[in-house]
Amino acid sequence: MDKNLILNKPRILEILDETLMLNDLVNIRARVARLKQNLCSPQSDEDGILNIDMNGDTIQLSQSYLLHEIQQIEETKTVERTLYYLERFKKSLAIVKTSKINDINLNRWKEYSNILTDSLWVLNRRDSTGIHSAWYWGNFVPQIPYQMLVRYTKKGEWVLDPFLGSGTTLIECQRLGRNGIGIELQPDIARKAKEIISKEDNKHRTTLGVEIGDSASIDLQSILEKYGAKSFQLLILHPPYHDIIKFSDNPNDLSNSETVTAFVNAFGRVLDNTIPLLDTGRYLAVVIGDKYSKGEWIPLGFLLMNEVLNRGFILKSTIVKNFEETAGKRNKKDLWRYRALVGGFYIFKHEYIFVFKKRGS
Repeated sequence: MDKNLILNKPRILEILDETLMLNDLVNIRARVARLKQNLCSPQSDEDGILNIDMNGDTIQLSQSYLLHEIQQIEETKTVERTLYYLERFKKSLAIVKTSKINDINLNRWKEYSNILTDSLWVLNRRDSTGIHSAWYWGNFVPQIPYQMLVRYTKKGEWVLDPFLGSGTTLIECQRLGRNGIGIELQPDIARKAKEIISKEDNKHRTTLGVEIGDSASIDLQSILEKYGAKSFQLLILHPPYHDIIKFSDNPNDLSNSETVTAFVNAFGRVLDNTIPLLDTGRYLAVVIGDKYSKGEWIPLGFLLMNEVLNRGFILKSTIVKNFEETAGKRNKKDLWRYRALVGGFYIFKHEYIFVFKKRGS
């Protein structure tokens, strides 16, 4: 099992500087081997790398990341290449390099093995840690907002979820130190979500708001001012998949749209009310699946994708996420296989995550 090590930053940088002064491969490898031994066996830390002064400068790194970097240095064949990797290793410890949209340290990009960068996401089970649960029919897996928040926001920034549901996005905001506002049309669902969210440890002291209303018309500017914010840095939209699940009797509920066209237009009104408050150059994610109706595959995902594109956004990624089972198909796999063979269609096993970037004016 991987573990994190807290290192004496000045000391390990000093050792790397000393090693970089060597000019023969034998001595360099001997010094690197000693460094590796100290990291693998803290009890034999002769160089004081793990000797932490509580008032000193420290750095926390996973042991696997450290050993991977050292292994790469050990496998080099020339002094020049060895010194190159040593210098790069030192840079990864000494300098933090982030972008404008997240806190990922690009000098240590290999350390972020938990961040997905492929366009196919195979998630075999939903995250059920802490207060996460599947009590709300139609909520999405927590891994989706987690990945979006880590990739497209920094700590302390503001996230909007216009279809809050059970509050999954805000729970992830709280865990990751992002501020979040969720809009929910159903008062009873909003109250329950707020109650559940309040049970999560708010260790980052984030600000979270649950507001009841219609995301197509609610006054978001006033809501931002209420929480002391000016704009959003990320929008995550997980609307109903048209009428597959009826969420309420409210005529403004997108799941009650009489036609696909009405559903798409209603989603467009939500976009028109929300995207003006998204900062230029920041990101918007839409999580949506298609549906099958009267012998026809209805491409809800691509219809909503076009709604965002028609508003001047840049499509950055189309992610396909698997799902193995839905409540409506549970224990009915053979029946659905028969229906697919008879009807000439394929059984839904995926949904989309469209990622967009807001263009500059």
